[in-house]
Amino acid sequence: MAGLVGAEAGVRPEPASVVDYRLVRAHVLQRILSGTRMTDSVCDAHPELVRAGREVGTAADEPCPVCQGDKLALVSYVFGPRLPAHGRCISYATEIAKLARRKGRFTCYEVEVCPDCGWNHLLRSYVLQPR
Repeated sequence: MAGLVGAEAGVRPEPASVVDYRLVRAHVLQRILSGTRMTDSVCDAHPELVRAGREVGTAADEPCPVCQGDKLALVSYVFGPRLPAHGRCISYATEIAKLARRKGRFTCYEVEVCPDCGWNHLLRSYVLQPR
């Protein structure tokens, strides 16, 4: 899971604020492989998330874990004071660095999404802290 926007921008997570969802991801994928979970229950990305993945997402270093497509993208959303209620989708690494320097507590959510099959999964969340 390399290539996350926060790391590229020189932003580090606030200590003890990182929540990593890789174990949940692995569990969901294992259930799909074993046949105890249907792909349509996890390949249900919101159309706006799919659009963000296609238009402003960062290409992932690996194929989609469900359809093996090569368009898997990483999308970052930031929530905090003076931002829209639905958060702000980060298009460039410099945007997240600017937000980290602003007053207030900003939380970043990094999501992977496949525009081909609709797979989406929250990878991690953390509170922004400038380096």
